[in-house]
Amino acid sequence: MSEAVEKVSAVLDRMGAPRALAARLVSVLGPQPAAELDADPWLLLRLPGVTLEQADFCARHHLGDQARPDDPRRLAALVRHTLRTAAGRGHTAVEEKRLATVVGRLGVPSPMAALEAALSSEQAVLFESTDEPDDDFDFDFEEGGIPEPPDPERFYALAEIGEHEQRLGVRLARLIGANDPVMDSLTATETVDAARERGGFPLSEQTREALVTVALRPVTVLRHGPGDRAEIARALLGIAAIAKESGVGLAVVAPTAQTAAAAEADLASVVGAKEEPDEEGAEATPGVESLPALLARAPIEAGIVVLYESMAVGTTRMAELVSVCSDGAHLVLLADPDQAPSATPGRVAMDVAVSRTAHVALLADDAEPGPLAVLAGAVAGGDLPEVEAPGREVVRVPASSAEEAAHRVTQLVTDSIPRALGVASEGIQVVTAREDGPAGARALNAACKERLNPGPGAHGGFDVGDRILVTAEGPGYGPGDTGYLREVSEGAVVELADGSRVKVTDPSALRHGWAITVAAAHGGLWPAVVAVFPPEVPVSRPQVYTCLTRATRHVSVVDATDGALETGVRETLAPERTTRLVQILREG
Repeated sequence: MSEAVEKVSAVLDRMGAPRALAARLVSVLGPQPAAELDADPWLLLRLPGVTLEQADFCARHHLGDQARPDDPRRLAALVRHTLRTAAGRGHTAVEEKRLATVVGRLGVPSPMAALEAALSSEQAVLFESTDEPDDDFDFDFEEGGIPEPPDPERFYALAEIGEHEQRLGVRLARLIGANDPVMDSLTATETVDAARERGGFPLSEQTREALVTVALRPVTVLRHGPGDRAEIARALLGIAAIAKESGVGLAVVAPTAQTAAAAEADLASVVGAKEEPDEEGAEATPGVESLPALLARAPIEAGIVVLYESMAVGTTRMAELVSVCSDGAHLVLLADPDQAPSATPGRVAMDVAVSRTAHVALLADDAEPGPLAVLAGAVAGGDLPEVEAPGREVVRVPASSAEEAAHRVTQLVTDSIPRALGVASEGIQVVTAREDGPAGARALNAACKERLNPGPGAHGGFDVGDRILVTAEGPGYGPGDTGYLREVSEGAVVELADGSRVKVTDPSALRHGWAITVAAAHGGLWPAVVAVFPPEVPVSRPQVYTCLTRATRHVSVVDATDGALETGVRETLAPERTTRLVQILREG
């Protein structure tokens, strides 16, 4: 046990709290965690799962009569706890009146005093912004004179989120303000057409126009739909030709290693479709790397940076990406707007699009969509129909209970899909709508491990050969990466889908990865997906759509909802998120 953990454990003993919390507290508190906790027992609320009642009990045990309900330390902790809860729901900030209302419901008689305490102790940060009137608004000087400026909007945020969003907005505004084209529109069109002729691949007129926008504009959101993966690959070849002809260089990045591998497979498929590819075309084929791998070798010198699956990337991660782009770089966000927002706070791609400070263009594949795309498109419109799938691209699997759903999942992963479609178990990802329960990720992982890699869990519950989900970031890896445990030596060596091996030293960052939640799967792509919807679990349209679009070849929908799946697709949209990025961009 480390000295820091031992010291924190001693403080926990004095306040009547479990010593098991010590290691987690050391990881979330400052450089002197024992001293900080000793001075402020409400810091226990920094840990997920600790309730206000538990923190108050420990504070009274530790401080005696000094533990008062109006203690500024307690008030500040309550505000931070409220902001962290909001962040867990995707908000990057909370408007002042709304925050005061929520804090007041926790029994605080003076919510504004609590907000001041949070600011004074740096457990929250405050941002102010004023909506400017439209440029074409006509003031009636005779009737009303010059109107009073509007009151500033006041938003509170956790420092680690609010400051990232502010930095992201400022940096994006700087990129947008540079506004230097890579090449003129005529040259860009000729370059794209030449690449298309060399590669022998089709490209829709809408996509050609979108690629000209990429060459001209510093920040572009390229919207696409569920059946456009081949068109995305062809568009990337066009962007690669623009980058090569202009000499600015290109970086293509995906949120996870498995999506980078899937994107490279798409590119290889397009390039390989020509019977006799020429060398010049082959040289322009870009590589794709994971976002963690790219950040590990920052800064990025490329003049064009393209991000796959940008809907899955939240505020903090996007701020990291933008911060390592070179001045004057063109940023391209590939975004499917029907997907769920990111699992982490923010809705960056959509905020950039609706801010009207960047440009939005549309990729469109003229080819007939396949069954997966047809089903996903129907879900985007609020319907969940049966679709014709002669190649078994889509299979609906009804189940009468969570237990039956779990049984169906095991059959699909270990037998049905490998036998019928030739997709090995390694290429199948189970995505479930919940973490717990008989058809949740924990139970499904246990069932899959028993069938696919049985063992005693010799290494903290894991065995070599286990499928792994990474839940934290580190050198070369990030949340959402999946792979296989290859060895345990001063950390866990995990082989990711792109073939790279990374060492994860924090055991709490590992989960079994045969089955993962929708949030963890967002941003990932696999050949086959088994989407599991257990009973009595709220289902939304973006959630179902995101599940369907994680598969590149096949999806099995295991439905134990007794009709709730159709109802959720028809009626339930993603909840709104409060963010500041649009305002920052417009003010920038």
